[in-house]
Amino acid sequence: MVTQMQEAVAPGTHNCVIAPHAKNDITDEAGSKYGRLFSDLPAPSAGEGLLLALGRSGAVMDDRSEAEEGDNDCIPAGWTFFGQFIAHDITADRSALSHHAVAERLTNFRAPRLDLEAVYAFGPSGSPYLFDLNDADKLLLGINDAGRPDDLPRNSQGRALTGDPRNDVHTFVAQLHVAFLKFHNAVVDWLRGRGTPSGDVFEEARRLVRWHYQWITAHEFLPLTVGQELVDDILANGPRFYRPGAHPTIPVEFSDGAYRYGHSQIRAIYQLNDRASGNVFPDCAGACPVPAARTIDWRYFFDLDPARPPQPTRRIDARLVHSLIALPPAVVGETEIPEYHSLAVRDLLRGAALDLPSGEAVARVMGVPPLTDEEIGLTALGIGWQGETPFWYYTLKEAEVREAGERLGPVGGRTVAEVLLGLLDADPTSYRSLRPDWRPELPGARANEFTMADLLRFAGARGAERA
Repeated sequence: MVTQMQEAVAPGTHNCVIAPHAKNDITDEAGSKYGRLFSDLPAPSAGEGLLLALGRSGAVMDDRSEAEEGDNDCIPAGWTFFGQFIAHDITADRSALSHHAVAERLTNFRAPRLDLEAVYAFGPSGSPYLFDLNDADKLLLGINDAGRPDDLPRNSQGRALTGDPRNDVHTFVAQLHVAFLKFHNAVVDWLRGRGTPSGDVFEEARRLVRWHYQWITAHEFLPLTVGQELVDDILANGPRFYRPGAHPTIPVEFSDGAYRYGHSQIRAIYQLNDRASGNVFPDCAGACPVPAARTIDWRYFFDLDPARPPQPTRRIDARLVHSLIALPPAVVGETEIPEYHSLAVRDLLRGAALDLPSGEAVARVMGVPPLTDEEIGLTALGIGWQGETPFWYYTLKEAEVREAGERLGPVGGRTVAEVLLGLLDADPTSYRSLRPDWRPELPGARANEFTMADLLRFAGARGAERA
């Protein structure tokens, strides 16, 4: 049995099919929101047994260590969940789960745009339950057990009222969603203070929130994730491989391969605030109110306080913390196959089901020297591995070998950056399309710049108001 577990954990995730793969094509027709970057490249030949052996509990991908040498001080911990927030904004696969991935039936129920659809849904008229009854320009906030507006709005059974239920799957992404609700509301107040006509406030606030979010994605999230040089190249020269066209698709090499790098970034334990800590699952599992005692203090996740560096992500490597290799039934559902409790197994089988190409094959097309067998290390494991490497595993190993785990390597990095920047350029409502010379309008620490720390301060999010 397969559940939404993969959606619950980190970037690039949607419903997972667990099965031996069957050959399928994904079309680029209008209306289909999944496609391929490299439709002619071969998939690795590894069978399900080898993938189970690679990703099961106690195997090479299972990292039971909590040692600090696994930390990546280059990327603060909050960016893992910002990446997941982006994934929920641009992808949502609700296809029926079965023993075979029928790729033609994979429908993306998200517009392939960085437009905060999960926050705004259909706006005040189409989704009125997301908005404040007393002020329809503002998004509704939930009140926690201390009487503070620090939770998602919820119904009487504790279910969150959002444009995407996945944004309540654990405390971290739920609290990030709250920060964006507060950010929008603060922008509404800022516009009113500047005399914006009342009939224009909501639309102008939504534009500003979207554009500043897009700016942060292009100018902070991606440089941290793939390196400034690659971002500058794509911004200046455009993508080399991703061609979104008039009807953009989300390539499966991105959604089911490279963008799942974030699973490797997840820490064993997070400090939530001054007093509380926990892991993603099961400690911080969502779909329930977030008590005041577990409200996220964003100083622990982003660069808000020079006197208190945020906790880092884990290095990007070919290992996941043990809590993701041994997920509880409450997260993965009931299954008779022990390996299906492993997120690593699920990611590997998902890639096989969709015939993702090998990492080596993509590297050759990109003109990048592929990792050697010795650098990848699969044949030395003694599990009978032969042939080339699954794309997701290759992405992780490339980051580990080529970039010391501090950011994605050239193949994984280009795959991620070309798609996200390509989507911005293909979106007729983005700042890149409407005003390519635009610079952030909201006040930040530096003129004409705007960072995630600036967003949190502007929103008055917890920890940011004290920075």
